[in-house]
Amino acid sequence: MDKFTVHEGLAVPLERVNVDTDAIIPKQFLKSIKRTGFGPNLFDEWRYLDHGEPGMDNSKRPLNSDFVLNQSRYQGASILIAGNNFGCGSSREHAPWALQQYGFKAVIAPSFADIFFNNCFKIGLLPIVLSEGQVAHLFNEVKAFPGYKLTIDLDKQAVIAKNGDAYPFVIDPFRRYCLMNGLDDIGLTLRHADKIREYEARHIAEQPWLANTI
Repeated sequence: MDKFTVHEGLAVPLERVNVDTDAIIPKQFLKSIKRTGFGPNLFDEWRYLDHGEPGMDNSKRPLNSDFVLNQSRYQGASILIAGNNFGCGSSREHAPWALQQYGFKAVIAPSFADIFFNNCFKIGLLPIVLSEGQVAHLFNEVKAFPGYKLTIDLDKQAVIAKNGDAYPFVIDPFRRYCLMNGLDDIGLTLRHADKIREYEARHIAEQPWLANTI
């Protein structure tokens, strides 16, 4: 998992509440047994005018020009600003995968569904909770100023606008530590690789017959 310390990126406003995981990545794309390739189908039913299925050539599909991600001013955006209860619905891990694989590094919203919120941290996608008033202000700023960028400083726990306005956010210290050090669940375990190897060697030495057990 990549380390998250400071990120500056273009912000895009998704002014919708209760965006569920089936809207983030529709159910037909969950057939894949891989953990990659979901970015092109992020918000598939909103981005395209036709019905999407796995394996389709998305470059030939008709785009919904009204959808915010298809507007030229937001191309390359890496910070998504959304409404209340983002990520509700089913608990599919594919939703944060799709957001991250599209290019998003962080999602800012007044509230998140619990399981989605937890799944984001497992892959290094930062969910940031700000107040409804702060998010409403950011919506207005992003729409008013093309090319609007934000800086997210995880060490200082703040979202910083170009004019210097700072929006502090709270994050669990352990999650902050993991993000800043690029540690997912496997990475956390591998910090103790020497002790694990020592245990395995001792275990086999004490019970050698286990070495031949299938």
